[in-house]
Amino acid sequence: MTTADALLDRYDEVRAYTERLAAPLSPEDQTVQSMPDVSPTKWHRAHVTWFFESFVLAENESSFRQFQDQYWFLFNSYYEAVGPRYSRPLRGVISRPGAHDVGRYRSNVDDRMRDLVSGIDEGTLGKLAPTIELGFHHEQQHQELLLMDIKHVLSLNPLQPVYAGAPLRSADPGRLGWKHYDGGLVEIGHDATTEGTFCFDNELPRHQQWLEPYRLADRLVTNGEWLDFMADGGYRRAELWLSDGWAKVQGEQWRAPFYWTEHDGVWLEHTLHGTFPVDPALPVCHVSHYEADAYATWAGKRLPTEAEWEHAASLEDRSQPANLADGETWHPRAAGPGTGGLRQLFGDCWEWTSSAYLPYPGFHPAAGAIGEYNGKFMSNQMVLRGGCALTPPGHARASYRNFFPPGARWPVTGLRLADGAAA
Repeated sequence: MTTADALLDRYDEVRAYTERLAAPLSPEDQTVQSMPDVSPTKWHRAHVTWFFESFVLAENESSFRQFQDQYWFLFNSYYEAVGPRYSRPLRGVISRPGAHDVGRYRSNVDDRMRDLVSGIDEGTLGKLAPTIELGFHHEQQHQELLLMDIKHVLSLNPLQPVYAGAPLRSADPGRLGWKHYDGGLVEIGHDATTEGTFCFDNELPRHQQWLEPYRLADRLVTNGEWLDFMADGGYRRAELWLSDGWAKVQGEQWRAPFYWTEHDGVWLEHTLHGTFPVDPALPVCHVSHYEADAYATWAGKRLPTEAEWEHAASLEDRSQPANLADGETWHPRAAGPGTGGLRQLFGDCWEWTSSAYLPYPGFHPAAGAIGEYNGKFMSNQMVLRGGCALTPPGHARASYRNFFPPGARWPVTGLRLADGAAA
């Protein structure tokens, strides 16, 4: 049974981390929306606060009253059952409330949440705890998105401002190795006995799936390997690409991963810690599913299915270091020497799979507005696994199903190769 003190300690920890991430940014930084997929930093800070106000306080606080009667309209993301929303592509034109006003909103809801959790009886706390915990993980998702979004915002500034951090000397990732799996009848989906009690609804129900024998590469594809792909005409060879992907390449004139620019014959990469020559030892990131699939085809391999990835991850030693919440570089790191296991499995880059984002057999969304959290997006999306360098601590697990459209390049996304069981 979760105690009130434990729940509040976790609440304060999660909420404080969001504010630490926003701290390096000016109020002006926090207002910019650089494209429709990006949300302003202050919007993220307000939206996760709205989540607690609307899904916890509104139903359980005596004499409930909204902090501000227009905030639910401004900061609701996609919950139809809660009410109308302001247009997502126009979030950047909302200059008020400003970043300071959003801070006041956060403080007000924090105080009310502490009062509520401290004052309710044990039975009510038990009923509320799952929704509050969902709020924690929801905020962690937006902590990661906040960083991905501000990276795009700052990338468009000709002054090339730095968010935080500095590059580190890269370790040699070594030659790509392979790990063999026999496959067979395996179980997929969240297992509370090994991964803790929390999961999102899209990780359930746990179910059986048949896998043919397969292999996974022991690390992510590197920048150096991607440069070889580019040099061999990877972005000019239609035979490597899915039809939709080839249309993207031509329509948007893709020549390299997102955030790469060429100056005087040298490829540079924009990161949260600055813009530097592309480091061939680092994992390639900010590539779409289309690009990942084309690279795999070029390499004579394929992308893993999400079931293969999860099965392999469930067999790995989770005590191995993982580059999550990287507060030094705010960027993926090189794999380092081989370990005999799968390197970079959790952290560094979200890994594209070949699996469409669809419900598991027997999936049912939760009742009410909370049921809109994941299920209604199970169309035109591809599954990613593993986490990235911007993923908060405690927010990565083998069964976690992230998802983005196949053309998305602004998330921190990379790839791990797979193939059949041939030696």
